[in-house]
Amino acid sequence: MPVRAAGLVVFRRVANEIQYLMMQTSYGEHHWTPPKGHVDPGENDLQTALRETEEEAGLKDTQFKIVESFRKELHYPVKGKPKVVVYWLSELLDPKTEVKLSKEHQAFEWAEINRACELAKYQDLQDLLKECHSFLQTN
Repeated sequence: MPVRAAGLVVFRRVANEIQYLMMQTSYGEHHWTPPKGHVDPGENDLQTALRETEEEAGLKDTQFKIVESFRKELHYPVKGKPKVVVYWLSELLDPKTEVKLSKEHQAFEWAEINRACELAKYQDLQDLLKECHSFLQTN
């Protein structure tokens, strides 16, 4: 059975530019991702995404709006075991809202699409960000 995780691709609009919240882990290879984490027993995927976003970035569900029509699953192996990560797209309501990192992350950046893809080391995450961006430009 695959390990299951969920998260939010959080974006904001600043001066007609879409910026994505990317956070650098304070462990392992210090990779960059949107907020996400493992599904706890008794939680559904969306509950996990909301909890992890608040824990990792200090953003409460009242501070953003989930784009209901966008949901994407990534499937990839981690240490030889299958993993599934479910992402939703969410817009920060006030672009000046402060991000408060947990101990799990050492840095964050609001990045336009090219920079976000540069930070995202993995191709599937880059593809997810590009898909989010394309969706936002056409909806």
